[in-house]
Amino acid sequence: MGRHTDCTVVGASFAGLACASELARAGANVAILERKADVGAKLHTTGIIVKDAIDQVALLDGLPGALVRRIDGVRLYAPNLRHVDLAAPGYYFLATDTPELMRWLAGRTEDAGVRIDYRASFASCDRRADGFDLGEHGTTRYLVGADGPNSRVAKVLGLGQNTRFLFGVEYEYAGLEIPDADQLHCFIDRRLAPGYIGWVVAGVGAVQVGLARRVREAQPSADAAMTGFLEKISPFFDFRAKRPASVRAGMIPVGGVVSPVAAPDALLVGDAAGMVSPVTAGGIHTALKHGAAGGRAIADYLQGRGDDPAQTFVGTYPTFRLKRCLRFLFDHFQSDLAFNLLLGTRPMRAAASVVYFHRKGVFNSPK
Repeated sequence: MGRHTDCTVVGASFAGLACASELARAGANVAILERKADVGAKLHTTGIIVKDAIDQVALLDGLPGALVRRIDGVRLYAPNLRHVDLAAPGYYFLATDTPELMRWLAGRTEDAGVRIDYRASFASCDRRADGFDLGEHGTTRYLVGADGPNSRVAKVLGLGQNTRFLFGVEYEYAGLEIPDADQLHCFIDRRLAPGYIGWVVAGVGAVQVGLARRVREAQPSADAAMTGFLEKISPFFDFRAKRPASVRAGMIPVGGVVSPVAAPDALLVGDAAGMVSPVTAGGIHTALKHGAAGGRAIADYLQGRGDDPAQTFVGTYPTFRLKRCLRFLFDHFQSDLAFNLLLGTRPMRAAASVVYFHRKGVFNSPK
């Protein structure tokens, strides 16, 4: 007979680690199944954390300064490369050394009492009266899917699956510096990045350059789009003769929270749940916040102090109503001419403040 846990989390993702650590702190016996040998390897995220996450997520308490770099605002470029600087008083972003950040988070989670099984893949499960039989991984009372946008847990349990994606690619250039490094540089261009943006950010010991876009036929390949993007931004940042130290790429779900997102004794969190902003494609904050809240709700349920989160807790998941509306408008009415004309106007400022800062921001004159 294999081991028995109160909860098994599939995936040592941001959401999975936050969920498991909260469960363990509440006294639950928790295991994480992680298919990789190294939680910091083969990542698909730029790794930018918003200030709200630092303020709200206990797992980030004591985050080492060596793993982050503060970014104070956003420089938004229209297709014609005119730009405005956007900021919100007291608001900032943190660029991260994402591989080391993930290793640090995994260490904190293990310190809380969670067992992380590396090179352990979830294939299937069978329902039991008291939870699930996970085959070689033993049995568990509760199952959490934190295994990314193409969640195997969701498929096995017949839960909702992500169907709308952006494809993102990012080059990382080690040891370089850029001007105005305190800004997150965002570029709008319908041809190179339809449905999203390109970006340049000074990270920790490296500069990250990337773009994401809708996946459609009859468009340049990702490599061709990146070549075009590097050419376009060369008046500001010239990386054309540089070789990236690493390349990240992957699918980003932007369709909102999937349905159903839970079943009796089972819950999806993070990217598996589609908990990614449909506009910014940012999901780290919501993954950490709602992953941790899910862990607390599961702990209460297992200890007889609350309902199964599948019944009530999922109602606290974000609906992204406004951002899904903005996503629809961006998908169907994106116009380079409109952005060239409207950059710096009050409506653009209001929309950008909602997208980037979730609040009223300030901006300078277009340049």
